[in-house]
Amino acid sequence: MAVTPKREIWLISTMAATDTHASAAETGRSHVAYNLAGIGLLVLLMAVGLAYMVDRAARETQRSLPSLEDSDPVTQTVAGRELHIPAAWFRYGETIKPGFVSQVDLAFALALEEDQPPASVEVTLTSRTGARASSALLDAVYLHQFADDSVSGIPGLVGKPLLAADGYAGETVWYDPLSPSPFVAKCASAPEPSRADRCLRTIHLPNGLAAILSFDAEALVAWRQFDAELTHWLGKIGALDN
Repeated sequence: MAVTPKREIWLISTMAATDTHASAAETGRSHVAYNLAGIGLLVLLMAVGLAYMVDRAARETQRSLPSLEDSDPVTQTVAGRELHIPAAWFRYGETIKPGFVSQVDLAFALALEEDQPPASVEVTLTSRTGARASSALLDAVYLHQFADDSVSGIPGLVGKPLLAADGYAGETVWYDPLSPSPFVAKCASAPEPSRADRCLRTIHLPNGLAAILSFDAEALVAWRQFDAELTHWLGKIGALDN
């Protein structure tokens, strides 16, 4: 009977152990790869789910645009004027409570052009003592800040860029040069190309209130219909009552 030398037994044992460790390492790597693949799939599913939720939220937001048919009014008093505002018109939920407030922040959807989606307009109603009308600012402030060149593109309005000083860089004032009480809006360039330029316009109402309006510059093409449509929304809540 052949006897295996001790050295060969040690070598065989060492090789067997090495093979076992290698097999275990390979199995471990397989488990790691499997787990990583599972994690990657889970992340992908979560991303798809998040995208679906964002899309759904966007659709719901689109469906829930404020309307002149909205009811469920909340009564708030601004600058001594009692307003009856549909709950769906408030921009911020924390303001939906009756009582006296310094201002109300609302959202209107103005139907400015036929067969076009309504223009979303953010409206802040406050006392006129703290907000100068844009038409007054035209002569008192903007006129002295105009650059030499003009901008075209909005029929009936003149566009004048403001000098890049005093915080006016990238801003343009659009106004009606033929009216004694002109339509005036100051528009700022969007910080990135994917977003629309934004315009700001303040008007004084006849009862001591001021309306500060913020809207996309795309709505300027229908500026002649702007105030007539705005009257429907302000009139519904009593903002035009004396």
